[in-house]
Order: sequence, then C-alpha cells, then structure tokens
Amino acid sequence: MKNHLIPLEPKADKATVRRHNLSLVLRAVHDAGEATRARIAAHVGLTRAAVSSLVEQLLTYGFVGEWGKTSSGQAGRPGTVLKVARSGPAGLGVEINIDYIAVCVVDLAGTDRVRLVEHVDNRGVQPSEVLARAARLTARAIGSAAEQELVPAGVHVALPGLVTGGTVRQAPNLGWQRVAVEGLFAQALLALGTSRRPLPVSSDNEANAAALAELWYGAGTEGVRSFLYLTGEIGIGGALVLGGELLRGAHGFAGEIGHTVVDPDGPRCRCGARGCLEQYAGQGALLKAAGLDPDAGVPGVAELRRRARRGEPSAVSALERAGRQLGVVVAGAVNLFDPGAVMLGGVYRELMEWLAPAAGRELALRVVSGLWSTDTTRLRAASPRGDAARGAAGVIVREVLADPAAYAERAAG
Repeated sequence: MKNHLIPLEPKADKATVRRHNLSLVLRAVHDAGEATRARIAAHVGLTRAAVSSLVEQLLTYGFVGEWGKTSSGQAGRPGTVLKVARSGPAGLGVEINIDYIAVCVVDLAGTDRVRLVEHVDNRGVQPSEVLARAARLTARAIGSAAEQELVPAGVHVALPGLVTGGTVRQAPNLGWQRVAVEGLFAQALLALGTSRRPLPVSSDNEANAAALAELWYGAGTEGVRSFLYLTGEIGIGGALVLGGELLRGAHGFAGEIGHTVVDPDGPRCRCGARGCLEQYAGQGALLKAAGLDPDAGVPGVAELRRRARRGEPSAVSALERAGRQLGVVVAGAVNLFDPGAVMLGGVYRELMEWLAPAAGRELALRVVSGLWSTDTTRLRAASPRGDAARGAAGVIVREVLADPAAYAERAAG
C-alpha cells in the first residue's frame, strides 16, 4: 500500500524554539507599534520571564529600543515601552520599470527613509546596462541610508514580466528574455564597493511587490485582506491577494492580466498575441487614443490629465474607452476569484476619476454576485504607499522579522 503521508519535519530543539519565539516577540512589537513586556507576554502566550529574556536579546541585536515608561493605571510598577529600532537593519527595494527606476529604503517599522527615482527609457537597452543603472542608484540609496545609521539586510528587485528563480523569463515591454537578474545585479552592485560583503539579492514581478505594499502599508492596514491589484504603466500588471496571502500560481506567474485578450483580432501586442488589454488600456494606448505621443511617459500622463480636466473630448473619450475595457476584464477576474476590492495603482490612480465610472458600470453589469453596484466603493484607487519599490523593501523587512537571529548571525559573520 502506498504511503501518501507528507514527511514531517524534525522535532524542534531548544535553539529552534528560541529562534521562533524571538521572531514571535519581534513581530508582536512591530505589529503593535509599541508595547510593554507584559503586553507582549499576554499577546503571544509566553511567560513574562521568557519574554524579558527574548527582549534582552533583541535589544542586544539592535532590533528594538526602549522608549520610556508607561502606566496601565493598575497597581504595580510602570512598564517600559518597546518599539522597533529606527536604526540598524532595513529593507531595500528596487523597481526597474520601462521608463523609470525607483529605489526605496524602509526601516523595520516600514517608514520610508530613502527614496530615489530616475526617469529613464529602458526599452531597447541591454539588460546589463539597465541593471548597472539600477545598481548605481541603489548605491546612492545605501549611502543615504548609512548616514541615518541604517544597514540594508538585503535587496529585493521588482520587474515587469515573468520572474522566477532569479531570472526574468520574459518581459515583453523591456524586450528581455531569460535574463539572470539576481546574479547580474549582485555583480554590478558589488563592483561599486557599497558594502564589505555581497548583499543578498532576490526578485519578483513588480505588480506582486506593489500588491504587497498595499497589503502591508495601504488598504491592508484598514482590514482589506482580499483584493485584485492593477498597476497601470506602459504595461498592465496584476496581482491577487486572498486572505492576506499573495496568489502566485503553480509557476509563480499568476496575475498577468494585461495580456488578457480583449479582441483576438485586435492590434499586435509585444507579447506576440493580438488584442491584449494593454493595447487598449496601457499607458501608451491611452496617450495615443487621446492624440498624444504614446512614448511621452510621465509628462504625457500629466498632459492627459490636464486635458481631461478641461473636458477635451479626445482625452475624456480615451479614458472612458480604457475604463470600459478595464471593467470588462476585471469583471471576469472578480467572477473567478471574488476579491473584496479592486485597487487601481500606477498611472490609473491619477486617472481614477475618469476611468472608474466606465469600469464601474461594466462591473455592475457583469459581476454575477450583484455586489458590485455602480455606487460601490469596492473599486478604489490604490494607496499612495502601495508602490512596487516600497513593497520590495517590505519583503526584506518581513524576512528579518521572520528570523532576526539569522540576520544577526550574517551581520556578525
């Protein structure tokens, strides 16, 4: 008879349990914003003596700091307030997009401490050169972080395309095929001499990173734990968060909503198919439909918004048509996955007031649950804090919170 049981992990020893509890206490301080030892003990279910021992270790490592006394109003001595440290380990995120590179450093509390953006056209440029540009901007961010006594624990790179195993398998709008991003970026950064040892480098799709930023720093902090996130840039990225977890799919490629076919006989897309959503609602398509240069980038979007505010027919019509196509495609995703909300990020956030009415009408018409009426707030602009660079930096912060001992050992080694 076949044994279908999943092999169990080895029994946890004392050292493993302590590592777990160290993370438990650090995450409790992080999530609370500030807390006393007594409050942490009550929250995580450990004894006050055990929590005090763990807190002392976290203080030694520099993960938390003491911020004066507080009183609960009950008998006994006032407790010492603990907060995550504003110096020491930090998250470093890099977003490489078609027409810009953004770098963000956040501290353990998730506060933006450094943000650099370089507007540059990366289309048709060799991947090695684009990654070298990103490394130079990253080196500047590391220097600015050092002035604030922050040390990145690693760097997470977000890119528009299919990203898996440290490689961009395909990024049609960049023109990349099978680019070993993590290795190339790590080499470029190391060559600049920014640190004594190589920084750990990881990578993911930029829409995934933006959705995580929305979860950790935006709508997720308001209790929205299931949503579809759309990034409107030159391409259209998508990511789905269900129950506070990012849905990745069997191969890590879930969310490529920009390549949902609207019309199989429509214009050719860079991915090779015809009639993809990007050809109707992507940044270039929007600008072209409004009579603007499709390659105008950020200035073009600003001009589109100005014309729409003036009520110019070509601008209003282009936005309404894009909103309608967005609504048709998003309605299918809503019917399939039933998210609690749909977040429009990137340039869509700036153009929300013109896109939303048409998209909302399609959602009200096509979503079978009847929950998406035209007056609903389920279709909403993404938070200004929900961008890919911040989300990428947050990935590194979460890694530190999940195993602070591992980071401390690397730093000491």
